[in-house]
Amino acid sequence: MKDPEFTGAAPVSRPFTVSFAAVFAIAWPMTIAYMTTPLLGLVDTAVIGQLGNAAALGGLAVGAVLFDVILSTFNFLRSSTTGLVAQALGRDDNAEQQKIFIRAMAVALACGIGVMFVGPMVLDIGLGWIKPSADVEKATRTYFLIRLYATPFAMANYVILGWLLGLGKAGQGLVIQIFLNGINIVFSIYLGLVLELGIEGVAWATVLGEGLAVIFGLFIINRHFSFKNLKIITALKDRAKLLALMSVNRDIMIRSFCLLLAFAWFTGAGARLGELTLASNAILMHFFYISGYFLDGFATAAEQLVGRAIGAHYRPAFDRSVKLATVSGLILAGGLTLVFLLAGPSLVDLLTVNEAVRAEARIYLPWAAITALVGVMAFQMDGVFIGATWSADMRNMMLLSLAAFLFTIWIAVPYWGNHGLWLALQVFLGLRGITLWWRMKINLKKVFG
Repeated sequence: MKDPEFTGAAPVSRPFTVSFAAVFAIAWPMTIAYMTTPLLGLVDTAVIGQLGNAAALGGLAVGAVLFDVILSTFNFLRSSTTGLVAQALGRDDNAEQQKIFIRAMAVALACGIGVMFVGPMVLDIGLGWIKPSADVEKATRTYFLIRLYATPFAMANYVILGWLLGLGKAGQGLVIQIFLNGINIVFSIYLGLVLELGIEGVAWATVLGEGLAVIFGLFIINRHFSFKNLKIITALKDRAKLLALMSVNRDIMIRSFCLLLAFAWFTGAGARLGELTLASNAILMHFFYISGYFLDGFATAAEQLVGRAIGAHYRPAFDRSVKLATVSGLILAGGLTLVFLLAGPSLVDLLTVNEAVRAEARIYLPWAAITALVGVMAFQMDGVFIGATWSADMRNMMLLSLAAFLFTIWIAVPYWGNHGLWLALQVFLGLRGITLWWRMKINLKKVFG
């Protein structure tokens, strides 16, 4: 079936029902999937920690941070694929779903190969900024340059996951993520400890894990459509849709980069307030990250359901998707805030034995506890805008919120210190949610009339 957007025909409404069950069917598998990633980092750290080599442990930490920045920047490959496939699903356009996969995979492989070429330069810049010791730098280079071979596979896995999520197949996405991280963990232990390859073994484990996950993911996708019937050249020759995909990717990449910049600035501003403040903020930010793992699950549900509603041109499904995902997120965020307020001091004690850091963290604990509630709308609106592929608005509201964040730091930190810094973070999170909600109301009139 042809896409009315490109034929000039009036959009055809295709009603479908949205329920709490539909939201949770996507949210809970992706919440678990997102939480498996930190487990992998923990295992890698434990493997290298068993070797008793402090330089190798430091090299792993530095190398992992650099790759986190790279992979976070290219996460747009997952997001844009989800939104576009969900819209094609809403239009009941099976052929376009396959073409989106081809275009997205072509862009992903180009990005992965490009990162392999510029990776050594990124490594030099990162090491110049961090300035580790000579031994840590050597270990970082070893880990980073081997793991570079995994980047085309990692980008391809973003597309595979995004495509499945676009169809609402979150359970299958979870299976792939468990397979990816499970294989990675097994090879990390085997190569790193059993074969005593150390940090090289851990790096090669990532390459093997990402590569095998691509094969496994393609096997699962082949159950939804046959690769034998793919018209690759036809899909890539559609210049308008290829440019549309790249435009969405560009906007989401800018948004992701601004997000990374805000958190990096928060860390840097905390460091300028002293080592004690830096340490306490690092501990408290884990509360926000934990909240993010849970809230991202409902944001992903919003991506798929909203995208499908846009493709189906069915306003009731759009409204109900936003309502159910947001209400679920608010309930979860409220629960997390309550848990952190009540159990926060005990959690802080688990994360550090330094009494001075414990005391400092307790002062600012309420700020960290409310980040889930203040930020829940930002998470949910990100999901809505990704699903609707309103990427330009998402980019612009992120830039506005980042400017407000930096302005608040400039005004508040000199007077209120770390309280001012945490206030700036709340402004950043809250303003993103508010401004995106405002833009959503405007866009709805354009899309549905």
